[in-house]
Amino acid sequence: MEDSDSEKKMEKENLGPRMDPPMGEPEGSLGWVLPNTAMKKKVLLMGKSGSGKTSMRSIIFANYIARDTRRLGATILDRLHSLQINSTFHSTLALLNSMGLCFAYFDVEHSHVRFLGNLVLNLWDCGGQDTFMENYFTSQRDNIFRNVEVLIYVFDVESRELEKDMHYYQSCLEAILQNSPDAKIFCLVHKMDLVQEDQRDLIFKEREEDLRRLSRPLECSCFRTSIWDETLYKAWSSIVYQLIPNVQQLEMNLRNFAEIIEADEVLLFERATFLVISHYQCKEQRDAHRFEKISNIIKQFKLSCSKLAASFQSMEVRNSNFAAFIDIFTSNTYVMVVMSDPSIPSAATLINIRNARKHFEKLERVDGPKQCLLMH
Repeated sequence: MEDSDSEKKMEKENLGPRMDPPMGEPEGSLGWVLPNTAMKKKVLLMGKSGSGKTSMRSIIFANYIARDTRRLGATILDRLHSLQINSTFHSTLALLNSMGLCFAYFDVEHSHVRFLGNLVLNLWDCGGQDTFMENYFTSQRDNIFRNVEVLIYVFDVESRELEKDMHYYQSCLEAILQNSPDAKIFCLVHKMDLVQEDQRDLIFKEREEDLRRLSRPLECSCFRTSIWDETLYKAWSSIVYQLIPNVQQLEMNLRNFAEIIEADEVLLFERATFLVISHYQCKEQRDAHRFEKISNIIKQFKLSCSKLAASFQSMEVRNSNFAAFIDIFTSNTYVMVVMSDPSIPSAATLINIRNARKHFEKLERVDGPKQCLLMH
C-alpha cells in the first residue's frame, strides 16, 4: 500500500473527464463523459421500489459498503412519492413542469460505467413505484426498452406483492421481445440474508423455476443475492462477463499466460469494481465461491486505503503451501496469480506479470489486434 502519483495518472487517463454524479450519489461516484469511440451497452436495472436496486448498484459501482447503503434514499421520483408531494401521477408531472424539469430525466437514473477500455455500461436504474412502472410500459415504452443489451430484474425475496412483481416482470419481457429481442435477461432474487439459512435453497429453487417458466420464450439466468455476502459479486461478475466483446480471446491468452509462468490459477479483475471478468485454473480448488470472496475482501481493503489518502497497488500473500500475488495489470484491470511451487521466487513471478502487461493492454481494445500470447 503506497501513495502513487503514477496510478492516479493512469486512473485519470482511463476514466476521462467526469460528469456530475446522479442525485443522491457521493461526488466522484459514477458517470463519465464518453468518447465517440466507446462501445456502449445499455443495461436496464428494474424492479419494485424497495427491492434493493440502488443499494446493489452503489456497492458494485460507487464504492459503498453494505452498512452505508442504509442512508441511501429511493430512486429520485420514489423520493418525491415518499414525501407525498404527488397525490396523483399527473400532479407529479405538473409539479415537475412548474419547476422547469422534464419527467423523462427523473424516473430513471442514468450512469456510465467504463469497463476494459472502450466498453461502457450505460446503466439505467429505473424507479420502481407503481405509477412509474406503468409509465415505462406505455408512454416511455420505446425509449426505455429499445436497444437493450441486458435486463436485470430485481425481486425482493420477502415481497408481500409477489403477484404484482411477476406481472411487472412479464410486462418488461413483452416490451423486450418487441424492442430488443436479443437482450440477455437476468433475475436477481435479492435480500436472501432475510431468509432462514436452512430454507434458502428451497425458496430460491422454487422462485427460479417460476421465473424461467414465466420468461418463455426468452431465457433468463437467476441468481440469489445479498449485499451482506459475496453472492452480489458473483451475480454481477456473471452479468458483466456476458458483455465483454472479446472475452474468449482474453480467456485463451490468460490460459497461455498461466501455463507459461506455471501458475495454479490466474484471475483478472476489473479495476474499479473488482468484479472477476476472466480466470484460468490448472488445479482443482476447494472453495467454489473464492472469486467473489476475494473481490469483496480486496475492495473493502481498497476502500480502507482510500480513507487514509493512500492507494492500493499490489499485495503478496505467502505461506508454506502457496503464494498469491495481486498487482495492477493493465490500465483497467488487476491480476491475481496463485503459485504453489516454492522453488519459483517472487521476483520471477512479478517480472512475468510486468512483461505480460503490454500484450493484455492490446487485447482490451475492442478494435485492437487479435493476437495470442505464445509459449516458447
